[in-house]
Amino acid sequence: MTRNFSTHPRALAATCIALLLLAAQAPAQPAPPFAMPPHPPSVTLSAAATASVPNDRMHASLRAEADNADAAAAANVVNARMAKALVRARAVAGVEASTTGYSSFQITDKAQVTRWRVAQTLKLESSDFASLSALISQLQGEGGLVVDGTQFSVGDASRRKAEDSLTQQAIKSWQARAAEAARGFGFDGWRVGNVAIQTGESFRPQPVMRAMAFEAKAAAPVAMEAGNSDITVTVSGDAILEAPRPSSR
Repeated sequence: MTRNFSTHPRALAATCIALLLLAAQAPAQPAPPFAMPPHPPSVTLSAAATASVPNDRMHASLRAEADNADAAAAANVVNARMAKALVRARAVAGVEASTTGYSSFQITDKAQVTRWRVAQTLKLESSDFASLSALISQLQGEGGLVVDGTQFSVGDASRRKAEDSLTQQAIKSWQARAAEAARGFGFDGWRVGNVAIQTGESFRPQPVMRAMAFEAKAAAPVAMEAGNSDITVTVSGDAILEAPRPSSR
């Protein structure tokens, strides 16, 4: 005896609903994770080149100051000294002069009468050390100024020339390190990623004069030794490794 399954529309509808309910209750399959494209490996390297460059600029700071119970009288002394100092400085070829740091304040001391102190600073700069040293001596001896200090530096033109040469040296050194790193990590080649070039100058200690006032009309020339400054150029950045060598296995 053959048994036929019912094909009544209601039976078919019930069957479809049951299948849909079973599908809804089944756990959802997670979507496959999104695969990010692999990034080529890179190494961060740095290399520096340094040179000792002779200082060719001299800087001096001198101060005109006066104390007086009358603030106006102290100011007149300072103003007169600074005016004469500027005239002398501008008469010397190759010397750049500027003023800064004008101050006036009251000094109270139990042992002395209350007074006013007025001061102003004169900045001098030149590549002619002999002329500037002679001028400093004159301003101390005859002009009544006090030397706050001196220092030396590498001029802009000399610095740029040194930095250009050092930059090429540092780049070649960086490239050599990148090639060595690529070989060490088993890669046949590399390419340049983000790279930065930094320059800097470090001053070596130089002779400094402070608070030296000469009472003599003609002070002896100031002895100076300019010395050198170390200029450094550093190259740092990423070397992107390419084409790994095939395994020997």
